[in-house]
Amino acid sequence: MNISDTSPETITVETNTSEVGTVTPEPNPSIQEYYKLQQELYVITLTITGIIFIFVWVFYSLNIALNYLIGAATSVVYLRMLAKDVERIGREKGGLSKTRLAMFIGLIIVATQLNELKILPIFLGFLTYKAALIIYVLRTSLMPNS
Repeated sequence: MNISDTSPETITVETNTSEVGTVTPEPNPSIQEYYKLQQELYVITLTITGIIFIFVWVFYSLNIALNYLIGAATSVVYLRMLAKDVERIGREKGGLSKTRLAMFIGLIIVATQLNELKILPIFLGFLTYKAALIIYVLRTSLMPNS
């Protein structure tokens, strides 16, 4: 560096744009498969819910169909809570949460106390996620390549 030169010296600093902690590793293939299964079960459950809701509305009444829809909505929430518990078990040790069952019991208790709600359509609506599981198992057993 020349001392007699009064012009400022330009310093070029190259920075690496990838910071520590921002690089996300590729998710595990088995967890990707689990998320795909989870998404497929949601779609099947919501499809069955829509079809059954329309049929109940046509053949019974809107009140009974709405009672079914309450049970089916609880079924989707139950399925979501179950999926979160299963995902948590995959990451850490521990048992399943009991709040899912408490949610269903609370719904049935509310249905018994209110005259507008019918227990049977709510219960059958809650079982919609079981129908989705049965459909998924049958589809994968009978047509494994699809």
